[in-house]
Amino acid sequence: MKKIIILLAFIAISYTTFAQSVDLRRKIEVSGIAEQSITPDIINVSISLQEYMNGKTKVTIDDLENQLEKAVKDAGIPKEDFTINNISAWNNTWGKKKASDFLASKQYSIRFKDLNSINIILAGVDPKGIQSTNIDSYDYSKMAELKKQLLIQALQAAKDKAAYLLASINEKVGDTIDISEVNNSNYPMARPVMFANKMMANAEAPAASDIDFKQIKLSFQVNAVFEIVK
Repeated sequence: MKKIIILLAFIAISYTTFAQSVDLRRKIEVSGIAEQSITPDIINVSISLQEYMNGKTKVTIDDLENQLEKAVKDAGIPKEDFTINNISAWNNTWGKKKASDFLASKQYSIRFKDLNSINIILAGVDPKGIQSTNIDSYDYSKMAELKKQLLIQALQAAKDKAAYLLASINEKVGDTIDISEVNNSNYPMARPVMFANKMMANAEAPAASDIDFKQIKLSFQVNAVFEIVK
């Protein structure tokens, strides 16, 4: 008899422990999405300068760099937003019988807040010394703040979705049980795009434009679990 009582007590304790470990609340799991398109206000551009032979005279990388430094200053670009990215050199031997010309090149990174500033810079540098100009990447200066706002909107959208779904079956949204962010944020920072090259050598720098830079679409998703109540 004593063994039976002990066994019943053990079963009761086990059932109670099981009931406590299993969440028996009725739940609904939904997702919410918030999206917004923005115009990037940080644009990272690379400019490559290369020495060239003007007849028998070499236009040196130092001359070109001095032109670029002045143009960057005239465009109002802060010193910290103008850096050297790479240095290289090559021998110009094509079709020559005499000793080759050793031509150096440098690549610079410039961070723009206004892409029209590139026009001032291109106009201030000898176009024959510009090897290439590329958009490397772009960004948005208030990205962290905007992400916070969109995540809040996504969570509210999830709760609203749960509310109207449950209302259709005469139920209500209760307490929040779980919230998780889905890591599918969409804000590409650009593929490198070349927008100037040696073809500029005989062309003037482009005029200022009132056309905005291409927009990027931000998309954030939140999954949420809510209790269902009467």
